Amino acid sequence: MLKSELQVALTVVSRAANLAQSVFNKLVTAETVTKNDKSPVTVADYSCQALISLLLSKSFPNDPIVGEEDANDLKQPTESSIQLKNRVTQLVNAELSKPQSIGESDNLELGTSRDSNVLLDAIDRGTFQGGSSGRMWCLDPIDGTKGFLRGGQYAVCLALLVEGKVQLGVIACPNLPVNPSNPDSPKGVVLAAVKGQGAFQRPISETNGTLTPIRMNPITPESLSYASFCESVESGHSSQSDAANIANELGITNEPVRMDSQAKYCSISRGDGDIYLRLPVSADYEEKIWDHAPGRLIVAEAGGKVTDIHNNDLDFSLGRTLKNNKGVIAASADIHADVIKAVQKVLKV
Repeated sequence: MLKSELQVALTVVSRAANLAQSVFNKLVTAETVTKNDKSPVTVADYSCQALISLLLSKSFPNDPIVGEEDANDLKQPTESSIQLKNRVTQLVNAELSKPQSIGESDNLELGTSRDSNVLLDAIDRGTFQGGSSGRMWCLDPIDGTKGFLRGGQYAVCLALLVEGKVQLGVIACPNLPVNPSNPDSPKGVVLAAVKGQGAFQRPISETNGTLTPIRMNPITPESLSYASFCESVESGHSSQSDAANIANELGITNEPVRMDSQAKYCSISRGDGDIYLRLPVSADYEEKIWDHAPGRLIVAEAGGKVTDIHNNDLDFSLGRTLKNNKGVIAASADIHADVIKAVQKVLKV
Protein backbone atom coordinates (compact mmCIF):
# COMPACT_ATOMS: atom_id res chain seq x y z
CA MET A 1 0.00 0.00 0.00
CA LEU A 2 1.26 3.46 -1.04
CA LYS A 3 4.47 1.92 -2.41
CA SER A 4 4.64 4.36 -5.32
CA GLU A 5 3.83 7.34 -3.09
CA LEU A 6 6.59 6.35 -0.66
CA GLN A 7 9.21 6.02 -3.39
CA VAL A 8 8.27 9.38 -4.88
CA ALA A 9 8.24 11.06 -1.47
CA LEU A 10 11.67 9.65 -0.58
CA THR A 11 13.05 10.90 -3.90
CA VAL A 12 11.65 14.42 -3.79
CA VAL A 13 12.42 15.04 -0.12
CA SER A 14 15.98 13.76 -0.46
CA ARG A 15 16.49 15.92 -3.55
CA ALA A 16 15.14 18.95 -1.69
CA ALA A 17 17.47 18.26 1.25
CA ASN A 18 20.42 18.27 -1.16
CA LEU A 19 19.18 21.56 -2.59
CA ALA A 20 18.83 23.07 0.89
CA GLN A 21 22.40 22.10 1.77
CA SER A 22 23.54 23.72 -1.47
CA VAL A 23 21.78 26.94 -0.46
CA PHE A 24 23.43 26.79 2.97
CA ASN A 25 26.89 26.27 1.45
CA LYS A 26 26.46 29.02 -1.13
CA LEU A 27 24.52 31.65 0.79
CA VAL A 28 25.32 31.10 4.47
CA THR A 29 28.82 29.63 4.55
CA ALA A 30 30.24 31.38 1.49
CA GLU A 31 28.62 34.80 2.00
CA THR A 32 28.41 37.18 4.94
CA VAL A 33 24.99 36.86 6.55
CA THR A 34 23.94 39.17 9.35
CA LYS A 35 22.22 37.79 12.43
CA ASN A 36 18.76 38.92 11.32
CA ASP A 37 19.20 38.19 7.60
CA LYS A 38 16.64 35.55 6.63
CA SER A 39 17.28 35.78 2.87
CA PRO A 40 19.04 32.39 2.61
CA VAL A 41 16.04 30.76 4.28
CA THR A 42 13.71 32.57 1.88
CA VAL A 43 15.69 31.22 -1.07
CA ALA A 44 15.72 27.72 0.40
CA ASP A 45 11.98 27.77 1.22
CA TYR A 46 10.96 28.81 -2.28
CA SER A 47 13.47 26.51 -3.99
CA CYS A 48 12.54 23.40 -2.01
CA GLN A 49 8.80 24.02 -2.38
CA ALA A 50 9.21 24.55 -6.14
CA LEU A 51 11.23 21.36 -6.50
CA ILE A 52 8.95 19.14 -4.42
CA SER A 53 5.70 20.54 -5.84
CA LEU A 54 6.96 20.21 -9.40
CA LEU A 55 8.05 16.59 -8.97
CA LEU A 56 4.92 15.58 -7.06
CA SER A 57 2.80 16.95 -9.90
CA LYS A 58 4.52 14.63 -12.36
CA SER A 59 3.40 11.50 -10.51
CA PHE A 60 0.22 12.74 -8.82
CA PRO A 61 -1.15 15.62 -10.91
CA ASN A 62 -4.57 15.54 -9.25
CA ASP A 63 -3.28 15.78 -5.67
CA PRO A 64 -3.35 19.31 -4.20
CA ILE A 65 -0.66 20.54 -1.83
CA VAL A 66 -0.96 22.37 1.49
CA GLY A 67 2.37 24.22 1.54
CA GLU A 68 3.89 27.02 3.55
CA GLU A 69 4.78 29.32 0.63
CA ASP A 70 3.19 31.05 -2.38
CA ALA A 71 4.91 32.79 -5.28
CA ASN A 72 3.39 36.28 -4.92
CA ASP A 73 6.66 37.94 -3.87
CA LEU A 74 8.53 36.31 -6.74
CA LYS A 75 6.08 37.68 -9.30
CA GLN A 76 6.59 41.37 -8.42
CA PRO A 77 8.33 43.57 -11.05
CA THR A 78 10.90 44.88 -8.58
CA GLU A 79 14.63 44.32 -8.89
CA SER A 80 14.84 42.38 -5.65
CA SER A 81 11.96 40.07 -6.65
CA ILE A 82 13.47 39.43 -10.06
CA GLN A 83 16.83 38.63 -8.49
CA LEU A 84 15.19 36.25 -6.01
CA LYS A 85 13.20 34.54 -8.77
CA ASN A 86 16.33 34.09 -10.88
CA ARG A 87 18.27 32.68 -7.95
CA VAL A 88 15.52 30.21 -7.11
CA THR A 89 15.29 29.15 -10.76
CA GLN A 90 19.05 28.62 -10.95
CA LEU A 91 19.19 26.55 -7.76
CA VAL A 92 16.20 24.37 -8.58
CA ASN A 93 17.47 23.67 -12.08
CA ALA A 94 20.90 22.79 -10.75
CA GLU A 95 19.25 20.01 -8.72
CA LEU A 96 16.79 19.00 -11.45
CA SER A 97 19.59 18.70 -13.98
CA LYS A 98 21.35 15.99 -12.02
CA PRO A 99 20.62 12.62 -13.63
CA GLN A 100 18.37 10.08 -11.97
CA SER A 101 20.16 7.81 -9.51
CA ILE A 102 19.49 4.14 -8.87
CA GLY A 103 16.62 3.84 -6.42
CA GLU A 104 14.99 7.15 -7.28
CA SER A 105 11.42 7.19 -8.51
CA ASP A 106 10.88 6.88 -12.26
CA ASN A 107 8.89 9.24 -14.49
CA LEU A 108 9.87 12.44 -12.67
CA GLU A 109 11.80 13.82 -15.65
CA LEU A 110 14.95 14.20 -13.59
CA GLY A 111 17.87 15.53 -15.58
CA THR A 112 15.70 18.21 -17.22
CA SER A 113 15.58 21.90 -16.27
CA ARG A 114 12.42 24.06 -16.23
CA ASP A 115 11.77 27.74 -16.89
CA SER A 116 10.92 30.16 -14.09
CA ASN A 117 7.19 30.37 -14.89
CA VAL A 118 6.82 26.61 -14.48
CA LEU A 119 8.59 26.81 -11.13
CA LEU A 120 6.42 29.71 -9.93
CA ASP A 121 3.31 27.73 -10.82
CA ALA A 122 4.72 24.79 -8.87
CA ILE A 123 5.19 26.95 -5.77
CA ASP A 124 1.60 28.18 -6.04
CA ARG A 125 0.30 24.61 -6.01
CA GLY A 126 0.96 24.83 -2.26
CA THR A 127 -1.91 27.24 -1.61
CA PHE A 128 -4.56 24.53 -1.11
CA GLN A 129 -6.56 25.16 2.06
CA GLY A 130 -6.77 21.55 3.24
CA GLY A 131 -9.82 19.81 4.66
CA SER A 132 -11.34 16.44 5.43
CA SER A 133 -11.95 14.96 1.98
CA GLY A 134 -9.77 13.43 -0.70
CA ARG A 135 -6.00 13.15 -1.00
CA MET A 136 -3.57 15.99 -0.39
CA TRP A 137 0.10 16.47 0.35
CA CYS A 138 1.27 18.60 3.26
CA LEU A 139 4.66 20.31 2.82
CA ASP A 140 7.08 22.27 4.98
CA PRO A 141 10.03 22.98 2.65
CA ILE A 142 12.38 24.24 5.38
CA ASP A 143 11.28 23.53 8.95
CA GLY A 144 13.58 25.18 11.48
CA THR A 145 14.61 28.59 10.15
CA LYS A 146 17.16 29.43 12.83
CA GLY A 147 18.54 25.92 12.89
CA PHE A 148 19.15 26.20 9.16
CA LEU A 149 20.99 29.51 9.54
CA ARG A 150 23.21 28.34 12.40
CA GLY A 151 24.10 25.06 10.70
CA GLY A 152 22.05 23.14 13.27
CA GLN A 153 18.98 20.97 12.92
CA TYR A 154 16.38 21.66 10.28
CA ALA A 155 14.16 19.40 8.20
CA VAL A 156 12.38 19.01 4.87
CA CYS A 157 8.96 17.58 5.69
CA LEU A 158 6.26 15.95 3.55
CA ALA A 159 3.09 14.03 4.41
CA LEU A 160 0.22 12.48 2.49
CA LEU A 161 -3.25 12.96 3.97
CA VAL A 162 -6.26 10.95 2.87
CA GLU A 163 -9.69 12.00 4.16
CA GLY A 164 -7.97 14.18 6.76
CA LYS A 165 -5.79 11.35 8.13
CA VAL A 166 -2.01 11.15 7.78
CA GLN A 167 -1.15 8.03 5.81
CA LEU A 168 2.49 8.65 4.87
CA GLY A 169 5.25 10.83 6.25
CA VAL A 170 8.81 11.51 5.11
CA ILE A 171 11.30 13.85 6.81
CA ALA A 172 14.87 14.58 5.71
CA CYS A 173 17.29 15.94 8.33
CA PRO A 174 20.55 16.95 6.60
CA ASN A 175 22.41 17.59 9.87
CA LEU A 176 21.14 14.66 11.95
CA PRO A 177 23.77 11.91 12.33
CA VAL A 178 22.95 8.58 10.72
CA ASN A 179 24.18 6.83 13.87
CA PRO A 180 24.15 9.20 16.88
CA SER A 181 26.09 6.74 19.06
CA ASN A 182 29.07 6.95 16.68
CA PRO A 183 30.89 10.32 16.82
CA ASP A 184 32.30 9.67 13.33
CA SER A 185 28.91 8.90 11.82
CA PRO A 186 28.10 10.83 8.64
CA LYS A 187 25.26 13.35 8.76
CA GLY A 188 22.12 13.35 6.71
CA VAL A 189 19.25 10.97 7.28
CA VAL A 190 15.74 10.55 5.87
CA LEU A 191 12.99 8.96 7.97
CA ALA A 192 9.76 7.56 6.62
CA ALA A 193 6.57 5.88 7.74
CA VAL A 194 3.43 4.49 6.14
CA LYS A 195 0.45 3.97 8.42
CA GLY A 196 0.39 0.41 9.70
CA GLN A 197 3.76 -0.47 8.16
CA GLY A 198 6.28 0.83 10.72
CA ALA A 199 8.92 3.58 10.68
CA PHE A 200 12.29 3.50 8.93
CA GLN A 201 15.40 5.51 8.16
CA ARG A 202 18.28 5.55 5.69
CA PRO A 203 21.09 7.97 4.81
CA ILE A 204 19.98 10.73 2.46
CA SER A 205 22.93 9.95 0.20
CA GLU A 206 21.92 6.30 -0.31
CA THR A 207 19.04 6.56 -2.78
CA ASN A 208 19.08 2.79 -3.22
CA GLY A 209 19.91 2.07 0.42
CA THR A 210 17.99 -0.21 2.74
CA LEU A 211 15.29 1.34 4.89
CA THR A 212 16.24 0.31 8.43
CA PRO A 213 13.42 -0.11 10.99
CA ILE A 214 13.47 2.28 13.94
CA ARG A 215 11.75 2.12 17.35
CA MET A 216 11.39 4.38 20.34
CA ASN A 217 13.29 3.54 23.52
CA PRO A 218 11.54 0.91 25.70
CA ILE A 219 10.82 3.35 28.53
CA THR A 220 8.27 2.19 31.10
CA PRO A 221 6.56 4.06 33.97
CA GLU A 222 9.07 2.40 36.33
CA SER A 223 12.06 3.72 34.37
CA LEU A 224 10.53 7.08 33.47
CA SER A 225 12.99 9.02 35.62
CA TYR A 226 15.76 8.00 33.20
CA ALA A 227 13.98 9.48 30.20
CA SER A 228 15.12 12.59 28.36
CA PHE A 229 13.17 15.48 26.93
CA CYS A 230 13.53 16.89 23.44
CA GLU A 231 12.31 20.46 23.06
CA SER A 232 12.61 23.54 20.87
CA VAL A 233 15.69 25.72 20.99
CA GLU A 234 13.52 28.83 20.79
CA SER A 235 11.65 29.58 24.00
CA GLY A 236 9.00 31.35 21.91
CA HIS A 237 8.00 28.00 20.39
CA SER A 238 7.34 26.18 23.66
CA SER A 239 7.38 27.08 27.35
CA GLN A 240 10.74 25.81 28.60
CA SER A 241 10.00 26.76 32.21
CA ASP A 242 6.83 24.65 32.18
CA ALA A 243 8.80 21.81 30.61
CA ALA A 244 11.32 21.98 33.45
CA ASN A 245 8.51 21.74 35.99
CA ILE A 246 7.02 18.78 34.14
CA ALA A 247 10.39 17.04 34.16
CA ASN A 248 10.61 17.63 37.89
CA GLU A 249 7.10 16.23 38.35
CA LEU A 250 8.16 13.06 36.51
CA GLY A 251 11.45 12.78 38.41
CA ILE A 252 13.50 13.32 35.25
CA THR A 253 16.93 14.79 35.94
CA ASN A 254 18.55 14.53 32.49
CA GLU A 255 19.17 17.85 30.77
CA PRO A 256 16.77 18.46 27.88
CA VAL A 257 18.05 18.08 24.33
CA ARG A 258 17.16 21.20 22.38
CA MET A 259 16.93 21.32 18.62
CA ASP A 260 14.90 23.03 15.92
CA SER A 261 12.30 21.57 13.56
CA GLN A 262 10.64 18.18 13.23
CA ALA A 263 14.08 16.68 13.80
CA LYS A 264 12.71 16.38 17.36
CA TYR A 265 10.08 13.90 16.19
CA CYS A 266 12.78 12.03 14.28
CA SER A 267 15.10 12.02 17.27
CA ILE A 268 12.67 10.43 19.72
CA SER A 269 11.31 8.00 17.13
CA ARG A 270 14.69 6.29 16.86
CA GLY A 271 15.61 6.48 20.54
CA ASP A 272 17.88 9.55 20.67
CA GLY A 273 15.41 11.00 23.18
CA ASP A 274 12.13 9.92 24.72
CA ILE A 275 9.63 12.77 25.11
CA TYR A 276 8.84 15.77 22.92
CA LEU A 277 6.89 18.64 24.46
CA ARG A 278 5.55 21.61 22.53
CA LEU A 279 3.69 23.50 25.20
CA PRO A 280 1.34 26.40 24.46
CA VAL A 281 2.91 29.86 24.69
CA SER A 282 -0.28 31.80 23.85
CA ALA A 283 -4.00 31.10 24.04
CA ASP A 284 -4.78 31.98 20.43
CA TYR A 285 -1.88 30.33 18.57
CA GLU A 286 -2.85 27.56 16.14
CA GLU A 287 -0.20 25.00 15.14
CA LYS A 288 0.29 24.58 11.39
CA ILE A 289 -0.45 21.11 10.05
CA TRP A 290 2.82 20.98 8.08
CA ASP A 291 4.78 21.37 11.33
CA HIS A 292 3.43 18.08 12.71
CA ALA A 293 1.83 15.80 10.10
CA PRO A 294 4.82 13.66 9.04
CA GLY A 295 6.48 13.70 12.46
CA ARG A 296 3.32 12.58 14.22
CA LEU A 297 3.02 9.51 11.95
CA ILE A 298 6.70 8.57 12.22
CA VAL A 299 6.54 8.63 16.02
CA ALA A 300 3.28 6.64 16.07
CA GLU A 301 4.70 3.98 13.75
CA ALA A 302 7.85 3.78 15.91
CA GLY A 303 5.82 2.88 19.01
CA GLY A 304 4.84 6.30 20.27
CA LYS A 305 1.70 8.28 20.88
CA VAL A 306 1.11 11.92 19.95
CA THR A 307 -1.72 14.07 21.31
CA ASP A 308 -2.34 17.60 22.47
CA ILE A 309 -2.15 18.63 26.14
CA HIS A 310 -5.78 17.52 26.62
CA ASN A 311 -4.92 14.02 25.37
CA ASN A 312 -6.86 14.60 22.15
CA ASP A 313 -5.59 13.22 18.85
CA LEU A 314 -4.18 15.84 16.48
CA ASP A 315 -6.88 16.74 13.95
CA PHE A 316 -5.45 17.44 10.48
CA SER A 317 -8.86 17.65 8.78
CA LEU A 318 -9.78 21.25 9.61
CA GLY A 319 -7.69 23.20 7.12
CA ARG A 320 -4.18 24.54 7.39
CA THR A 321 -4.01 24.58 11.19
CA LEU A 322 -4.66 22.30 14.16
CA LYS A 323 -7.36 24.69 15.33
CA ASN A 324 -8.95 22.16 17.71
CA ASN A 325 -5.69 21.27 19.47
CA LYS A 326 -3.47 23.00 22.02
CA GLY A 327 0.16 22.01 22.33
CA VAL A 328 1.73 18.70 21.32
CA ILE A 329 2.87 15.84 23.56
CA ALA A 330 4.81 12.95 22.00
CA ALA A 331 6.14 10.00 23.98
CA SER A 332 6.36 6.23 24.00
CA ALA A 333 2.89 4.72 24.23
CA ASP A 334 3.90 3.06 27.51
CA ILE A 335 4.55 6.36 29.29
CA HIS A 336 2.33 8.80 27.40
CA ALA A 337 -0.42 8.69 30.05
CA ASP A 338 2.09 9.54 32.80
CA VAL A 339 3.47 12.44 30.77
CA ILE A 340 -0.02 13.79 30.07
CA LYS A 341 -0.88 13.60 33.77
CA ALA A 342 2.22 15.64 34.67
CA VAL A 343 1.59 18.15 31.88
CA GLN A 344 -1.98 18.73 32.97
CA LYS A 345 -0.96 19.10 36.62
CA VAL A 346 1.73 21.69 35.84
CA LEU A 347 -0.38 23.61 33.31
CA LYS A 348 -3.50 23.28 35.46
CA VAL A 349 -5.70 22.10 32.59
